[in-house]
Amino acid sequence: MNEPAEHSPEKIAQAIFTINKHAKTAPDSKFLYQIKKAAIEKMLKEGKAKKVGLQYSRNPGLSQQRSDLLVECGSYMFHIPPQKNDFKDLPHLGKLSDSVRNPKTRMNLREAKSILQSYTGLKAEPEKKTPQRQQYQRPVFKRLGE
Repeated sequence: MNEPAEHSPEKIAQAIFTINKHAKTAPDSKFLYQIKKAAIEKMLKEGKAKKVGLQYSRNPGLSQQRSDLLVECGSYMFHIPPQKNDFKDLPHLGKLSDSVRNPKTRMNLREAKSILQSYTGLKAEPEKKTPQRQQYQRPVFKRLGE
């Protein structure tokens, strides 16, 4: 099976790491999280990643407690939302460990997006243009009698 160099498991994991890092601060992160999830799921199907277990989420949202699925991709670890069968099949690892960190990587967002888009086949939705408001024109005041 010959795969492009940019589709090596380590390169894809680096791209996912970059996307994930940017998604946490991006104003519109929906597509970034969508492409991250699609890439991890494809890696799991292809056997390039493996499910490690469940961990409690640091940000459970509106609930008291929530678990995330911990996935190992090369030398990187990521969290994605679990499916129902994951609760039956995988061990629960408890709280997140502060000692486990992903390796540092240098990849810009554009490169990471292009790698994951070519790997998953997902395309970014074109940005919806908001209709531009008419520019404000100041009223013109004339002297009385003009």
